[in-house]
Amino acid sequence: MKIRITAPESIHATIQLPSSKSISNRVLIMNALANSNHQPENLSDCDDTQVMIRALQAQPDETIDIMAAGTAMRFLTAYFSVTPGTHTITGTERMKQRPIGILVDALRELGADIEYVENEGFPPLRITGKTLSGSHITLPGNVSSQYISALLMIGPKLENGLNITLTGTIISLPYINMTLQLMADFGAKAAWVNDHELRVEPQPYRPIPYYIESDWTAASYWLQITALSKDAEVTLPGLFKKSYQGDSKMAEYFCLLGATPLHKDNNVTLVKPIYEGISMATHINYDFTNQPDLAQTFVVTCALMGIPFRFTGLQSLKIKETDRIVALIKEMRKLGFVIKDSENSILSWEGERCTREEGAIDTYEDHRMAMAFAPASLKISDLFINNPQVVSKSYPRYWENLQTAGFIIKEE
Repeated sequence: MKIRITAPESIHATIQLPSSKSISNRVLIMNALANSNHQPENLSDCDDTQVMIRALQAQPDETIDIMAAGTAMRFLTAYFSVTPGTHTITGTERMKQRPIGILVDALRELGADIEYVENEGFPPLRITGKTLSGSHITLPGNVSSQYISALLMIGPKLENGLNITLTGTIISLPYINMTLQLMADFGAKAAWVNDHELRVEPQPYRPIPYYIESDWTAASYWLQITALSKDAEVTLPGLFKKSYQGDSKMAEYFCLLGATPLHKDNNVTLVKPIYEGISMATHINYDFTNQPDLAQTFVVTCALMGIPFRFTGLQSLKIKETDRIVALIKEMRKLGFVIKDSENSILSWEGERCTREEGAIDTYEDHRMAMAFAPASLKISDLFINNPQVVSKSYPRYWENLQTAGFIIKEE
């Protein structure tokens, strides 16, 4: 399937974003570990969260297909390690290529019973839940924060609690802190002991009602659209100014690209043109260690606005739904831009252009490739995107919301 996207001259719309996938998935795990009778409110309708809901309802000895949901694979691996019964977790062919050995090794060190069904170090996994008596593990700080969050969330269920020591540079710190904040909401006692050590007490979760805010990562695509527009006013309900989501911090950074976020109650309105007194960036250097999911959005936006950049801290992009560094470099050539990479963790652009390569934007089974490139239609005519349905992983109504804002989307 391929679609053609045509952008409007101006944008004035109110967009109901999906609720936060990151919060939804964590709250579902904690809610289940609390043996709660409450269903969290405003759960995300994205594929990842729906997969998580189904998995948590699975019976022992049932094979659970989490499809392309990497978060679900990691969180459920830990969850089923402390939950009675034997469960097998599998996924797409790409999921079977995504390494999970670091998490499995850590869980085994705590006493977990986990077997690799096919290839060592990769899904599918067969997990038999039991009481875990181990209480201390050491991990590199630059591993996926989802491994760390998965371990933290089962900490209250361990006989002696859990100490996690993180060595070296710690990446995606806001996601770890989000997990700690949500755990506290559910009555757990978990905190940083120092800059590199976390402690979770063996204090059970308590069941509580919980309302989930809208997704700031989804909001980033509307910040991008506003920045690339000549005239825009987009209202996004349900975004908390004091948010647990690390990606909320990037709203202010979009001011440098011309998108001004205005907060009122739990709504945000994005406006363009630029307010007087706000100056546009002429070159951007940024470390995406703590916001890796926004890297694609910023690469596309900055290049289209002619703003040179150097983005670091991108090492986790290599093990996402696709190798996002390789995919970005290839697809940006279709827009006429030559992006350079170095050290498998840095992307830069100093203004080098090329003749636009032919073909629709490929999405590589990666929802964020589709959503980061679609707003390019504001600057590039005849923009085509292959396999647009991948957005269902995190933002199922993305194309519908674009149409609400005046974009014309036609299947080719």
